[in-house]
Amino acid sequence: MNRKTLAAAFPVTVPVLMGYLAIGMAFGLMLQSIGYGVGWAVLMSAVIYAGSGQYLGVSLLATGASLTQAAFLTLMVNFRHLVYGLSMLEKFRGMGLRKLYMIFALTDETYALLSSAKAPEGVDEHDFFFTVALLDQSYWVIGSAIGSVLGSALGFDTTGVDFAMTALFLVIAVGQWKSAGSHLPALLGGGATLASLLLAGAEDMLLPALAIIIIALTLLRPRLDGSCQREEERPCR
Repeated sequence: MNRKTLAAAFPVTVPVLMGYLAIGMAFGLMLQSIGYGVGWAVLMSAVIYAGSGQYLGVSLLATGASLTQAAFLTLMVNFRHLVYGLSMLEKFRGMGLRKLYMIFALTDETYALLSSAKAPEGVDEHDFFFTVALLDQSYWVIGSAIGSVLGSALGFDTTGVDFAMTALFLVIAVGQWKSAGSHLPALLGGGATLASLLLAGAEDMLLPALAIIIIALTLLRPRLDGSCQREEERPCR
């Protein structure tokens, strides 16, 4: 990571910096409230690095869930990352061993950034992607550590702090909506999610919604590609 690449990547990640410090702190507070200190917060954020999965992990640890339950629920919560990875195959091609980290570090927010951000002229694209991903995780780890330390020192009431994750999703979704060349994928995702919620219920809606979205986007890809090509100022990638 050279200084030029870092200078190009940092401004792009500032929205994630503000969000990850907040929701990382919320995670650290929640983990501290059930008796796991700063070391555990940093370890989980470095090794697991899945916001919603880590929030779920707090509940699983608090209730003493079995390994089988933890594995299944984590898969359900983070199943969407399979879709993320498939859409990034071309962007990550040729990154060598760094590709393994990019796959690991592809959170919702990092995915949103890499889907739309471009490396400025004179900066290697793969170095730019890697730096964005690395900065994002560093924010999350730092936020988790700060939250855990504050929770230990001040004894926060953690009721409602898990909404910070939802709030960050909404902020990024609004930004993507404003910058997108076509709103069809977002509308399709919203419609598929609502239909799955009504038909399958809140407990079982995730997999049907993802299946509908994947099939629909595959069928509509020629139309979406044509829309992207016509959008000269904001080409889709």
